[in-house]
Amino acid sequence: MTSGPKLLFADPKGRVMEHPYLIATLRSGEDLVPPQDRPIPLPAAGRLVHLPGRLPVGLNPDTGELELVREMKVGGKSFVPNAVGALLPPGYTRTFLPGEVKGDGPILPQWAYTAAAWGKDGPVAWAIHTDTRSHWDPERYSTPEMRALVEEHTARFPGNRVLKQLKTCALLYRCFTSQNTFYVRDEAAIPASVMCNARCVGCISDQPEDGPPASHERMDDGPSGEEMGVIGLYHLERAGGRTMVSFGQGCEGEPLTRYKAIAEAIRYMRERTDKGSININTNASLTHGLAALFDSGLDAVRVSLNSAVKELYEAYYKPVKYTWEDVEASIALARERGGYLALNLLLFPGVTDREGEVQALERLVRKYQVDQVQTRSLCIDPIQYLEVAREKGAGGEPVGIRELLKRLKAARPGLIIGNFARGLDERANAAGPA
Repeated sequence: MTSGPKLLFADPKGRVMEHPYLIATLRSGEDLVPPQDRPIPLPAAGRLVHLPGRLPVGLNPDTGELELVREMKVGGKSFVPNAVGALLPPGYTRTFLPGEVKGDGPILPQWAYTAAAWGKDGPVAWAIHTDTRSHWDPERYSTPEMRALVEEHTARFPGNRVLKQLKTCALLYRCFTSQNTFYVRDEAAIPASVMCNARCVGCISDQPEDGPPASHERMDDGPSGEEMGVIGLYHLERAGGRTMVSFGQGCEGEPLTRYKAIAEAIRYMRERTDKGSININTNASLTHGLAALFDSGLDAVRVSLNSAVKELYEAYYKPVKYTWEDVEASIALARERGGYLALNLLLFPGVTDREGEVQALERLVRKYQVDQVQTRSLCIDPIQYLEVAREKGAGGEPVGIRELLKRLKAARPGLIIGNFARGLDERANAAGPA
């Protein structure tokens, strides 16, 4: 007889219930597997969500066989159940996807769906607490004074197009990095670009008509270098905590497509203050643009990638007039110029942790002495990403997300694994110039 946490399902109204006897299953890439590794209690700021049009798959504890749940009867009423997953707060990295198969339903909205179940003491999720820093705790955000802080800051810089975008991000999307700009603390966002030279399948600000609704609306009016500079300067001079400004947040395109304006903004800031850190989140496509930013005073770069293998990287990013080789050249440049080098690794259980993919990431981390890997559970319909990744990239059996992170740490002694950017005084491990 098999034992484990109970399968969760939802009725058509989204009410979540536990199955009377079936055990939860997990998805790792293409495969549905019995519960393994170890789940954690669902974090206080996490929540259970139903997956419309996805049928739950459970494990029969008596036979050990998988069972597709096509119908449930509760309170005398029969219905087609929806699978259930969890959404995790910042600081956690999922290890498995919900055990489900596609029924009649749309492409799922862009969230990082995590395997969940009902344990002895309540809901559990398959995840690792990868960053325990408290400055990103959800209770510190969207506080009652948020709207007043937004109005105060926009009045301070009337007509500034950076704040016009960040106002939407902070109040509507509740983006923590955007809100930091108005709280004047820690890492603050400076959106820069309306353009992008990639067509990422999981882009959160631009989707084709047959794709899921974009979870954010991209900025439509690129600010000048001075507009970005004055916002950044105010933050660097006054912010508490881990003081940093970052170009390239999720509500814009690729910031390197506007590297000249960003270089102007960085010069504006650095001519007036030497406080804090200036970072860029980027696909690293334009090596010459990144070089211009380092010339202006950039000190940190966070490169987003889903894979260190050309075929799978390009299948997801769909680059326009650049290739994986350009990304690697930019990583090499960041190391050469002594910037704090982080990878924004878009993790997907069962794909990112394939043996061949792990080996490629190990080589990348070791070769360029990467300072930090920021784990990001990829926000996408699992079926949608599996269609992208099928027979793409390096193969091999999945080793598990936990083992992947362990091997990356072994590949570069001192490597930081975490979800949040490190401030200047937290970079003791930085490799420095090549």
